[in-house]
Amino acid sequence: MEIREYRAEDEIGWVRCRVLSFLDSAYFDNVFPKKEVYENPAIELVAVENDQIVGLLDIEYEVRERTVCSRGTGLGGMIWHIAVHPDFRRNGIGTQLLKVAEKIAKMKGLNRFEAWTRDDEWVNKWYVNSGFMNVESYLQVFIDGNSELKGAIKSELPDLLPVQAFAHYIGEEKEQIKKRFKRVYECNCYEKKLKDI
Repeated sequence: MEIREYRAEDEIGWVRCRVLSFLDSAYFDNVFPKKEVYENPAIELVAVENDQIVGLLDIEYEVRERTVCSRGTGLGGMIWHIAVHPDFRRNGIGTQLLKVAEKIAKMKGLNRFEAWTRDDEWVNKWYVNSGFMNVESYLQVFIDGNSELKGAIKSELPDLLPVQAFAHYIGEEKEQIKKRFKRVYECNCYEKKLKDI
């Protein structure tokens, strides 16, 4: 297996790897038809085995404080995507991608990584085992159907009738929100301080 920088011709393989690796996670419906292009510089890595992309890691990073990351001081990098093809999991590919990214980040003067993820236990455990600290969270709420929408969402525009909604809940009554709506995720922010080279 080779870890290298992403190339434009990798896009189809990148999309396939990302879609397949997210299917059995809380992000199962977060589908992209093409790879994102970032406003700021990015560390974009792929893991390749037998000409197939089996892992990927995208980190958009700051050249000015607080332009990409939501917290911290100094220059940070936001992990937007980290994924390992399901047929290649449990082989340390995600960890290898992260280690290469850390070396690159330190050379670029970054002092930390930030990542947000939903409440899949195995994903959260990977972040903790990789040296990240859980620093904050909020709820992501998918509101669907008349019974869930009633009293939660309404339109101020005549004849515009909401049928679904996606919301962030940042209040203190998380358990009530989890009881009221069927599809609710705890979205966790992880931060990893990068040690000196």
